[in-house]
Order: sequence, then structure tokens, then C-alpha cells
Amino acid sequence: MDEFPIIQQLGDDALLVTFAHTISWAVGVRVRSAARRIRDTHLSSVTDVVPAYTTLAVYFDSRAVSFATVSSEVATLIGDANAAGDDRSTLIEIPVRYDGPDLAEVAERKGLTQDEVIEKHCSRTYRAYMTGFAPGFTYLGDLDEALVLPRRTSPRVRVPAGSVAIAGAQTAVYPLVTPGGWHLIGTTSMAMFDPARDPPALVRAGDSVRFVRVDG
Repeated sequence: MDEFPIIQQLGDDALLVTFAHTISWAVGVRVRSAARRIRDTHLSSVTDVVPAYTTLAVYFDSRAVSFATVSSEVATLIGDANAAGDDRSTLIEIPVRYDGPDLAEVAERKGLTQDEVIEKHCSRTYRAYMTGFAPGFTYLGDLDEALVLPRRTSPRVRVPAGSVAIAGAQTAVYPLVTPGGWHLIGTTSMAMFDPARDPPALVRAGDSVRFVRVDG
């Protein structure tokens, strides 16, 4: 049986801390807590800290310090990785026009009406597990089981910014125009990522999100 956390080298300039092999909110809290502790310590050798679902990447200047030294410092900081709790609890409401091109298909495949799909999607408070893929693209869960679908078999080359989408057990908003394989069920006018804003990303890991249905 694996004993967590596990610290491994990740190339020449990074290490990877693994807290579990299974995604859960509790694991995510531990990952983010460890990331905060490392950032707050301001280790001179550390250049970036990137939390994910179950892992934490720590980048460092390998010209100034060895992997062994950084891994020892990180291990000391995270201790047994038991977080007292996530200190980020911002609730963000996102207005959505449920006019996505895949809404009808999602309803048909799941044996629901379009209104039932909308109701199930906007009746939950979602948790922001992590940010990735594109700046401001935050993975939100957990989706109502009645809406769970695999990704599209044929991804789109161009998904408009502000597209509200679902895939697997998660939902998200595309912050920029990008390719994408999620099912598009709606749109929002809220800017998910703005480089001139502080912070640039509207939703960050640890936040809570509710989608609010709007017309017009």
C-alpha cells in the first residue's frame, strides 16, 4: 500500500507531491493547504507551486539547489499533509442563458426534457477542484449523476468564450476561444479570465459556484 504523501522528481527543475490516487474534495483541501504553506514560506529556491486534483508540483531553480534539498524542505513543510480546512470559501454566482448547441442532445441522451437538464444543472452548488487547460478554466464538481456523459466523440475546433459545458461528472465555463470536447449547454456574459483584473481568474480552486438561469 502506498504511503502518502509521495515525493518524486519531475524533470530537472520540479518535484511532484502525490497525496492520493483517487480524486475527492478532502484530498483537494490537503493539496491546496500544502500549496499555501509552501508559498507562504517563500523558499528562495522555489519558483512556482501548481496544485492539481491529487498532486502538487513544486518548481525550483536546479542551478541553485538540489532536488534532495528541496524535497526535504517540502516534506517538512507539508508534514503529514492533514489540512485543518480550506480557508477559501468564496461563493460565485454565474448567470447562464441555457442556449447551448448541445442542450437538446444532452436531454435526449439522458432521457430528460431540456428544462429538466437546466434545473439539474443550476440546482447545485459546485466546488472548484482545480484550474487548468486554459487560463481561468476551472473544473467544477460534482455534476448531478443524471447529467453525466462522456466527452464528445468529435471535439469542436472552436468553442466560444463564455460557453457553459459539461463532461463526465464535471462542469465548466470556457474562458477563452479554444478547441474543446465538452457538451455546450449554455453561455454566460461573465468574464472568467481578465488579465487586467486582480486576480485575473474569476473562479479559483477552493471556490464555490452556483449557476443562475437567466433569459435573454
